[in-house]
Amino acid sequence: MWRRSVCVGLLALALGYLCVLGPELPPAALRQLSASLLGTLRRARSLEARTVAAWQAAIVRPARGWARVAVGVNACVDVVLSGVKLLEALGLEPSDGKNHAVLNSRQDLREAFAHFMERGAAAERFFSDAEAFQDIARTASEHPAAQLYVGGNAALIGQKLATNPDLKILLCGPVGPKLHELLDDNVVVPPESMQERDEFHLILEYQAGEQWGRVRAPAANRFIFSHDLSNGALNMLEVFVSSLDEFQPDLVVLSGLHMMEGQSKEMRHRRLMEAVASISDIPADIPIHLELASMTDQDFMSNIMHQVFPLVNSIGLNEQELLFLTQSASGPHASLASWSGIPDVGVVSDILFWILKEHGKTAERASDLTRIHFHTLAYHILVTVDGHWGNQAAAVAAGARAASTQACATDTIDASKVFLKAPLEFVTSHTEAPSKISLNPDKPVVHWHREGISFHFTPVLVCKDPVRTVGLGDAISAEGLLYSEVYPQ
Repeated sequence: MWRRSVCVGLLALALGYLCVLGPELPPAALRQLSASLLGTLRRARSLEARTVAAWQAAIVRPARGWARVAVGVNACVDVVLSGVKLLEALGLEPSDGKNHAVLNSRQDLREAFAHFMERGAAAERFFSDAEAFQDIARTASEHPAAQLYVGGNAALIGQKLATNPDLKILLCGPVGPKLHELLDDNVVVPPESMQERDEFHLILEYQAGEQWGRVRAPAANRFIFSHDLSNGALNMLEVFVSSLDEFQPDLVVLSGLHMMEGQSKEMRHRRLMEAVASISDIPADIPIHLELASMTDQDFMSNIMHQVFPLVNSIGLNEQELLFLTQSASGPHASLASWSGIPDVGVVSDILFWILKEHGKTAERASDLTRIHFHTLAYHILVTVDGHWGNQAAAVAAGARAASTQACATDTIDASKVFLKAPLEFVTSHTEAPSKISLNPDKPVVHWHREGISFHFTPVLVCKDPVRTVGLGDAISAEGLLYSEVYPQ
């Protein structure tokens, strides 16, 4: 770092000396030397600083933006606190760990927390006893160390969009008094969406090396549990769709389908068919974005792909959801068990291309799907069917910028607090003759084309010391949508 600073200082002195000698040098020579020195000065800046500067130039508002956005249907209050502190507040003594698929009591909570803390593993469980859960949630939310946040994909996306004063946001989901208090004033909640009690999701954190009795955590992680029936049954979906007539949105954002995995197979199938009917009732001239989330049932994922994807215009997903999707439908690279490190750009590109080719809009297929926003820690890709979306270079850059600022909890990107993790060279495909691309931080948005489908790639400047990563994917998708423009068909 100090060598770069010395180099920049010497170059600046050289440039000043040139200005003094200017009258004695031929104009052409002066221009050439000045340009060469300025180019060297630019290159002397860090890759991160050059990327930030290039994004600033690339991120421009679309010619025709949104004015009214309706978002639904999963919402809750995330209560984040130390797991050990909550268990102590509940009067629970340390115990041996034991895994429980469902939590039925405080004893089960104590054992399950110890089980996963001992392994440093993340887990999420359903707490079956409603009254016992409410007592625990009350203790957690009133704890002086607890932090309460807006939770649920729909509420998080609505909250992010609401920071733009030019937008009016409608949020439909199970909204209780605490969540309503946490929401931005720019978010409108219809009366039918209000309920007496909040849906609390308790997020019990522990740090690497933290001890609870004989249990010592090998790594930092979190244990999440809830008694969330409203979101699991998508109770507010019909309220959401019926509210659209009065609100008259020009964009609909839908999330929460993954919450139905907690239902029985029969209930899940019936509710999905009802969701398909409700989504079909949304006027065809209103674009719909579907935000996916973590799932474990391949049949359910396959049903969503075949039943819901054709009804929406855009989807957002991360690397785990993308791999699970191709595994569920035997798509390209489905034999890949898991990602090893940073997901290979060529593999990701092949799967995204396949989704739009097999399930997207074509002249022969009655599907509305024309856009996918993919995000992973190191980079993002926006993929669109030609002729349907505009301003996607700005949109993908805006999403990456949002990832950096939200993770670092800053309004702007401080280049010293982030680092470039994306590959500096990559290929665009592994199933056809690929292009090899070298990343240029002065032009960080890379574009390529494949059979009527456009790809926009940009790296992410990863926060060195992230403050809060919950809801990061939702913020990325929201920002990408904010800078996107849909072309009227």
